[in-house]
Amino acid sequence: MKLKESELILNDNGSIYHLNLKPEDISNDIIFVGDPDRVEKVTQYFDRIDFSIQKREFKTITGVYKNKRISVISTGIGSDNIDIVLNELDALVNINFQTRTIKENHTALNIIRIGTSGSLQKDIPVNSFLLSTHALDINGMLRSYPTENISHSDIENAFVAHTNWDPKRCFPLVIKNSKTLESKLVSDKVFKGMTATAGGFYGPQGRILRLAVKDPNLNSKIDSFDYHGIKVTNLEMETSAIYGLSKLLGHRACSMNAIIANRALGMFSEKPDKVIQDLILYTLEKMVS
Repeated sequence: MKLKESELILNDNGSIYHLNLKPEDISNDIIFVGDPDRVEKVTQYFDRIDFSIQKREFKTITGVYKNKRISVISTGIGSDNIDIVLNELDALVNINFQTRTIKENHTALNIIRIGTSGSLQKDIPVNSFLLSTHALDINGMLRSYPTENISHSDIENAFVAHTNWDPKRCFPLVIKNSKTLESKLVSDKVFKGMTATAGGFYGPQGRILRLAVKDPNLNSKIDSFDYHGIKVTNLEMETSAIYGLSKLLGHRACSMNAIIANRALGMFSEKPDKVIQDLILYTLEKMVS
């Protein structure tokens, strides 16, 4: 079936609409960062840069690190941006732009997020690394898609009961990472846990400036959730969307978090840039090992 022009939107030069990329511009091994300025903090270690482009908050650089071709893409902030980035990346490798038809042979991407996050647990200190074994979606974006076969209702139902979840909010979803990528990235330097993905930075993550939140005890209820050893370890704004869309589209994804704050202790890193750079180098070395 030929995809309509209103559904698969291409620019005049044949690139995909938002990312401004053509299929040959990206590698199958991709690093996501949020901030466009962080792209070059990754690619400064590359041996060679082959391609670079930016449109809006979406900056892409493709190059080579120790004989491995890698693309680094900034997604901006939030699950809504991940919806754009992952759907368009999938289109680049699994849709023929000339015929506007889906390719018979599926291509799977390896996607690793390198991001910053705040720990919710006292025993996960500032300046540490955390790998997200699961993602807890509490923002609702994934509810636009058929998620029944990728989610884990046992954990979801236990979380809803534990937190006395407001039925007017979107029902939480839990999605696992790619165990293949986890096995490459994990070490005794890395904590593991379930990452909650909120739909905003302030109220949705329980932060209060001048606006009160509807449930001021929600963060403490999230912090104390424990399902057979699976705890919510940190809060951010992208991982569940990356995990959910990757599972649905047949890609592999894993999220690496530089812990620059501890919400339980009220602490913030004195050297957040160093923690991020250390995680970037750690992840690159694991990718090529």
